Amino acid sequence: MRALIPGLEAAHPLGLALPGLYQDDGFAQRLTRALDEVLAPVISTLDSLDTYFDPALAPADFVAWVGSWVGVIAEDAGPLHRQRALVTQAVELYRWRGTRRGVAEFVQLYTGAEPEIIESGGVSWSPVPEGTPPGSDEPLLVVRVRLTDPSEVAIRRLDALVAATKPAHIPHRVEVVT
Repeated sequence: MRALIPGLEAAHPLGLALPGLYQDDGFAQRLTRALDEVLAPVISTLDSLDTYFDPALAPADFVAWVGSWVGVIAEDAGPLHRQRALVTQAVELYRWRGTRRGVAEFVQLYTGAEPEIIESGGVSWSPVPEGTPPGSDEPLLVVRVRLTDPSEVAIRRLDALVAATKPAHIPHRVEVVT
C-alpha cells in the first residue's frame, strides 16, 4: 500500500491505544494503520497550526491565502521571499497608506527596487506672501522604478498596487526603466 504522504508517520498510532484484546489482532492493527495513514497529515497540520498563520513559516501555497486575510494579493508579488515580506509588513504598510512613504514602501516590497516618487507639488505652499507655489497646480504622482529586468514585475499589477496605495483623488503614472 502506498502512503498518502511518504515518510509521514502517525505520532500516536491508534493500534497502540486499542484494548489488549486487539493488540495481537492482525485485522484490527491493519485497520488502525490505514486510519493512521489518513489521519497523520491532519494531526500533523493541527500540531503545527500556528506556523500556518506566520507568513515567515507558512507553506508556500498558504502565504497568498494568509495575505488575503489582510488585504494583500501576495501571489502576484513574484518570488516567495517577496510574498512573505509583503504579507508580514501588510499592517505597517496600511498605516502609511495614502502617503509618499506608503507608496514607496509598497512598491519597494513588490519590486525589490527603491522607487523614485515624483509629486507635482500641487499641495505645496509658498514661503513668500502672494508668491507662486512651487511645482504645478495640477496634481500628479509619478512612480519611477529602475529594474535590471522589467519582465520580473507585472506592470499592470504594479499600476493597480500604486492606485490602491496612493490618495484616490490624485492621478498617477508608473514608469519602469532599466
